[in-house]
Amino acid sequence: MTIADYIKLQDDAEIKEILEKVYNTIKEAIPDAEECISWNMPTFRKGRNLIHFAPAKKHLGIYPGPEPIEEFADRLSGYNTSKGAIQFPYNKEIPYELIAEIAKCSYKHYSKD
Repeated sequence: MTIADYIKLQDDAEIKEILEKVYNTIKEAIPDAEECISWNMPTFRKGRNLIHFAPAKKHLGIYPGPEPIEEFADRLSGYNTSKGAIQFPYNKEIPYELIAEIAKCSYKHYSKD
């Protein structure tokens, strides 16, 4: 299954649109990363997993690992975070530019040739 297939399987049109934008945002931010489905989530990898994303009932989950979350802690203070996850609620505007920066940070920390 591809990331595009994963997105097409979503029932909610608004969620599909958000996922499509996130997919394109990350793809543009880290263009030489490989795409796959890992842990049942759309994933970008370069030698190892770099960043995942997935819809939940009330938020978009972004999973970049702990270093990017620490690095962007000040800009993520208004969101729920854990060691490796960020929750962007659907009732707020999704910060695509921030997601791109986080993807680049994940790439910097985790990519392997």
